[in-house]
Amino acid sequence: MASSHSSSPVPQPNSSDAFFKKEMDATKHFRPVQSLPDVCPKEPTGNPNNLRDSPSLVVDQQRWTIYHSKVNLPAALNDPRLAKRESDFFTKTWGVDFVDTEVTPSFYLPQITKEHFALYQQEITPREKVHEKCKNICTPKDTFDRTLLHTNDKSRTDLEQVPKIFMKPDFALEDSLTFNAVLPWSHFSTAGGKGNRDAASSKLLQEKLSHYLDIVEVNIAHQISLRSEAFFHAMTSQHELQDYLRKTSQAVKLLREKISKIDKVMCEGSLRVLRLSLTRNNCIKAYNKLKLMATVHQTQPTVQLLLSTSEYVGALDLIATTQEVLQQELQGIHSFRHLGSQLCELEKLIDKMMIAEFSTYARNDLNRPLEDDCQILEEERLVSLVFGLLKQRKLNFYEIYGDEMINTAKNIIKQCVVNTVSQIEEIDTEVVVKLADQMRMMNFPQWFDLLKNIFSKFTIFLKRIKATLNTIRSVVFLVLDKNQKTRDLEDTLQKNSAKESMVDSEVAYLTHEGLFISDAFGDGELPAGAADTASQRNTSPNSEPCSSDSVSEPECTTDSSSSKEHTSSSVTPGGVEMMIGDDMKLTDLELVRLANNIQELLYNASDICHDRSVKFLMARAKDGFLEKLNSNEFVTLSRLMEGFILDTEQICGRKSMSLRGALQSQANRFVNRFHEERKTKLSLLLDNERWKQAEVPAEFQDLVDSVSDGRISLPEKKPTATEERKPAEFLIVEGQKYATVGTVLLLIRIILEYCQCVDNIPSITTDMLTRLSDLLKYFNSRSCQLVLGAGALQVVGLKTITTKNLALSSRCLQLIVHYIPIIRAHFEARLQPKQFSMLRHFDHITKDYHDHIAEISAKLVAIMDSLFDKLLSKYEVKAPVPSACFRNICKQMAKMHEAIYDLLPEEQTQMLFLRINASYKLHLKRQLAHLNVVNDGGPLNGLVTSDVAFYTGNLQALKGLNNLDLNMAEIWEQKR
Repeated sequence: MASSHSSSPVPQPNSSDAFFKKEMDATKHFRPVQSLPDVCPKEPTGNPNNLRDSPSLVVDQQRWTIYHSKVNLPAALNDPRLAKRESDFFTKTWGVDFVDTEVTPSFYLPQITKEHFALYQQEITPREKVHEKCKNICTPKDTFDRTLLHTNDKSRTDLEQVPKIFMKPDFALEDSLTFNAVLPWSHFSTAGGKGNRDAASSKLLQEKLSHYLDIVEVNIAHQISLRSEAFFHAMTSQHELQDYLRKTSQAVKLLREKISKIDKVMCEGSLRVLRLSLTRNNCIKAYNKLKLMATVHQTQPTVQLLLSTSEYVGALDLIATTQEVLQQELQGIHSFRHLGSQLCELEKLIDKMMIAEFSTYARNDLNRPLEDDCQILEEERLVSLVFGLLKQRKLNFYEIYGDEMINTAKNIIKQCVVNTVSQIEEIDTEVVVKLADQMRMMNFPQWFDLLKNIFSKFTIFLKRIKATLNTIRSVVFLVLDKNQKTRDLEDTLQKNSAKESMVDSEVAYLTHEGLFISDAFGDGELPAGAADTASQRNTSPNSEPCSSDSVSEPECTTDSSSSKEHTSSSVTPGGVEMMIGDDMKLTDLELVRLANNIQELLYNASDICHDRSVKFLMARAKDGFLEKLNSNEFVTLSRLMEGFILDTEQICGRKSMSLRGALQSQANRFVNRFHEERKTKLSLLLDNERWKQAEVPAEFQDLVDSVSDGRISLPEKKPTATEERKPAEFLIVEGQKYATVGTVLLLIRIILEYCQCVDNIPSITTDMLTRLSDLLKYFNSRSCQLVLGAGALQVVGLKTITTKNLALSSRCLQLIVHYIPIIRAHFEARLQPKQFSMLRHFDHITKDYHDHIAEISAKLVAIMDSLFDKLLSKYEVKAPVPSACFRNICKQMAKMHEAIYDLLPEEQTQMLFLRINASYKLHLKRQLAHLNVVNDGGPLNGLVTSDVAFYTGNLQALKGLNNLDLNMAEIWEQKR
């Protein structure tokens, strides 16, 4: 290990090189000229320069390079379609467009001009001048001074006399060229004779070679003399090294003998123990694997046993666990090759069984006897089914429950009708076969009891559905809550693992830098995560999971389900405990959507009950039965339906509009019939009214008194008293006397019926307000036609319309006007704020009535005005006094007073006579002006004054007019 720290790092070859190249000397960083490499380069020799960077076909055979290209470029560029061959090489080879084609300048290279070098020239010019000046002063030095070289190294000069051919590393005399160069044949005689010149040449060559040999030997001797000490030291070291090697060999031999003895004494037994322990562990693993296989083999019988007891969730969990074990622990075992597919088919069968079981449960739950109890049917069974369906992602199971709700609602109505018809003896079921026809033969009380029974059954039905659906939703929300907790736990674990990985990285960094953990952290500064990580690191990763001392058979069994699935216990609102595992692979969005669909199913149940009730009502209303109901019967029916609607809204939490719409439709028909009946009745009363004062029965006085107490409703009929109460002459309303006709008394009762109908059926308030406004307008217009328009002369046969008729009509109108604010307040309390604009109808009616009353008053004044015009136009100022004209006027005034005094209040009588007196003064003043009678105290003036005094005395003598200010002096005032 120490050597690993001291050894030099091993250089790694380049990824693109096929062989490793040794590092070259820094002074030899040159690249020799090389020819193009072959397709398959030669193997490298000892010379590192022979290594090429070119790709090798052996090494880079899987990578395409430019050397794979085998296309002849001139042949590819030569165009055989040209008409003639050009003499120029470029145009001949690369086409006629080669010379004329301009090279497009590159977009990535800038245009370089002299301006780009201006700054460089400015900087380098002074330096160049300094360089030239120094060059002239200093003489140049020759790096290869041959003189100094020969002076300092004479031996090198001698060696230069030796030809270079003897210095070549590949020098060999076997080579003919080398032999001829060393021993030229020209120095030897080839003609057979020996001349003096040839002998001298041979001798000279021999001496030259001897001289060369002497030079070399002298240099070798000189070099040996220079390195003799190192040479002899090397020889001595060689002997010592051999001695060391011999001693080392003997020590190694002795050490091996000792190690062999130690191996026999100490290691063989321990290693045998370890081998046996490993064998034992392997046997335990094999036993546990066989035990696991035996358990898996019992999966199918166990699943069938669980299915026989409807334990679908347990069966699905067992199948999922077995599938996981097969994939992880028992993968590749031949005997279990078909078990996975069998379990998949069994899981599909369980899906069908659960859906069928849930359908049966829904049918049994909804079709059991409808009693007051709303207990959930077999809640544990329901929870198990829902949990299993969620586990298998069968999220549309609630649709099965919805279909059963529709069928059950139909059966409830049918069963109620059958039970009720069987108890009515008047209905012969053998003659009348259809249930609808049998139902139409019931009278209102019988049919009302039947409807009441249906509503009560539907209420219990909805309560049961709500309880069941709440249990299902609670299961869904428990699964959703479990998902949320699991997600939070995973986030916590992820944060902890991130912290541990950060500590691990710090520890790894410190170890890599050659430090110990104790050097970086003090004894008390080591983080808990680092301590845990260090303790885990000390454990060998290759250690066996089951040791020989602590392993027992159950502990060594691999249970994937226990390691990967964590279950938690949850309790439903009904008290049923269930185990929720982590294998619920449902997203929060799916669970929330399912919960909303289940809640929507409860709303659909309410709509189904309302729709079936509407069909039941429409079946009974085919023959106009509901339209023929009287007010009390319809009010009773309306209250029953309103109560059922409110009950369903309270149970389900949402309004259903179908039954409410049907009730509104029937209420509109009832309102139309109600209004038409009362309007027709009022029309008949008006057509037969003779406009004479009628006596007021005691019941009408009680009716008015009840309204005065603040209750607008029809009083209950009291039992007939022994003493009959006599009718009164006037109707007393808040201390005032009202003389009325019989039609108005009945009209007041009709108005109160409208108000009471609004109290009983609040949904028809706006319709009733419109109809009542129409009724009041009709009375006003029709009474105007009969009295002011004199229509009663033809309709009833009256001889004339008297002032008493007019006064009585005015007083009747005043009575109705008195009740309009009370009626308005009654409707205002029952309208929505956005409907207050409809109250303007009462303002318009009040104005119309006041206009009508004013027209009657004007009519009374017009009657006296025409009388004054007729009488005073014949008036003459002469004796006797009072004149006949004034006597007739006073007589007519007395008749007028007698006709209206008992009908109109005193204040209205005084106001009316003031207007009549003003008309009288106008006509008298006109007549006096015509007669030229002035207030001059003359005889004519005296006669007129006596007549006027007679008129004043008679008028003030009438009852209630004694304090009337007549101001008769105005008749003498002249116009200016």
